[in-house]
Amino acid sequence: MSKERLYIFDTTLRDGAQTQGVDFSIEDKEKIASALDNLGVDYIEGGWPGANPTDTEFFQKKHNFKNSKLTCFGMTKRSGRSAENDTGLSALINSNTPAVCLVGKSWDFHVDIALGITNEENLENISESAKHFVKAKKEFMFDAEHFFDGYKANPKYALSCIKAAYDEGARWIVLCDTNGGTLPHEVSKIVAEVSKVVPGENLGIHAHNDTGNAVANSLAAVLSGVRQIQGTINGLGERCGNANLMSLIPTFFLKKDFSSKFEIGIKSKNIKNLTDCSRLLDEILNRKPNQHLPYVGAAAFSHKGGLHVSAVQKDPKTYEHINPEDVGNTRNIVVSDQSGKSNIISRLKSIKIDIEENDPKIKKLLDEVKDREFIGYSYDGADASFELLARRIIGEIPRYISINEYDVSVKKNKSGEIVSSAKAQLEVDGEKIICEGEGNGPVNALDNAIRQNVDRLAKYSKYLKDLKLVDYKVRILNTGTEAVTRVSIESTDSKGKNWFTIGVSTNIIDASFKALIDSLDYKLFKDNAPASK
Repeated sequence: MSKERLYIFDTTLRDGAQTQGVDFSIEDKEKIASALDNLGVDYIEGGWPGANPTDTEFFQKKHNFKNSKLTCFGMTKRSGRSAENDTGLSALINSNTPAVCLVGKSWDFHVDIALGITNEENLENISESAKHFVKAKKEFMFDAEHFFDGYKANPKYALSCIKAAYDEGARWIVLCDTNGGTLPHEVSKIVAEVSKVVPGENLGIHAHNDTGNAVANSLAAVLSGVRQIQGTINGLGERCGNANLMSLIPTFFLKKDFSSKFEIGIKSKNIKNLTDCSRLLDEILNRKPNQHLPYVGAAAFSHKGGLHVSAVQKDPKTYEHINPEDVGNTRNIVVSDQSGKSNIISRLKSIKIDIEENDPKIKKLLDEVKDREFIGYSYDGADASFELLARRIIGEIPRYISINEYDVSVKKNKSGEIVSSAKAQLEVDGEKIICEGEGNGPVNALDNAIRQNVDRLAKYSKYLKDLKLVDYKVRILNTGTEAVTRVSIESTDSKGKNWFTIGVSTNIIDASFKALIDSLDYKLFKDNAPASK
């Protein structure tokens, strides 16, 4: 049986740019577009030429995409002028893209309130705009804004809007749930009705996530007839976001109800790039990835409960709906106070520690983890600190840099600035080294004291030069004058490897110091630095 083709339309560069706190540079847009082209999506909506300098410059550049079709975005012509004399449409024609997507109203309420024109004028704007781009031999798409709300309010008029574009030769009619309030059963019913007027092979879905149903609505729309699916990387978008292509693409490819009936243009080998694509966007946005994202999140295949881990070791299918490697992700066995022996053994194997199952050191490590978590440690988010603990108990971690003493002070100077200073006494190969530094906080000052004197750390200087602290988090675990503080530090280096360390103490500086030392030790260990004499 031949499969029907589904087309993936990415709107990250436009819808994603409307997200609060997101401001793509031209370089950002080019990196994202390149990643999407390499992934193999069918359409990349690059933005709205003429709307802002960045989008205009993006479309002025030449993009030699191998797999994707660059699409520009705009709106239907304004009332009172012809399509040929509309400056907004002229900017789209001059963008030299093979495809154009125009948004237009399909809800009579919006035509009246937002546009302030008659329903007939709106229909004319749609049809004349469609005719203009079809005549220019562009692949024309009409985004029927607020279609589902419009259909529920006045189905006859909503259908007349999409017919106005379709009858003039539109390749795609995209049904938009712009407010994101439509539910899957409504989408199924409405799309089935629309398919009687416009063939499913010409229909698309553009779902927003305001009820948390954007992915479900997109899947429902496909099963009811649509063949183009719009969305963004990681569901990026205004308000609650858009349909997440990082969930939709692997579902189409890996789930039998879809893969048996449909095919997508993305090659099987490229499905494994989804996790990297997801994390590239977060890297560009300089934000911490959502570890709970389906398929691509760091916790998507994490197992914590002892019974779960025991079953996963026998067969991963017991608690995993797909193989994590299929989407470029990895399995993660979490170690915590809920851990059993299975968790410990599995985690040790993952960090390449071979040990017999009946070795008494396993029980010693399990007891140590539980004792430490009782006083506030949490190793399910601090893999580097757990690995150091495990290797120290097994006896595989050499002694590197000893920090015998440190002194941290915070003062307010005459100009009103708060200045933190730190002084630490380090020891390498029996030699004592005094390091001093300042920072915008005590931990930053302590970090700078070591970092600014890294050239004095003899044989360890070359290993620590590229060490950077990425994130620093503090959590107060209880209340009172002796509150326990947990500090988590995320570190990275020039190889792009990130690791997490933890420290716990009744003193925030001491907790920070412990996490910082673990970060240094882990960096030295993973780079095979020699032991201190």
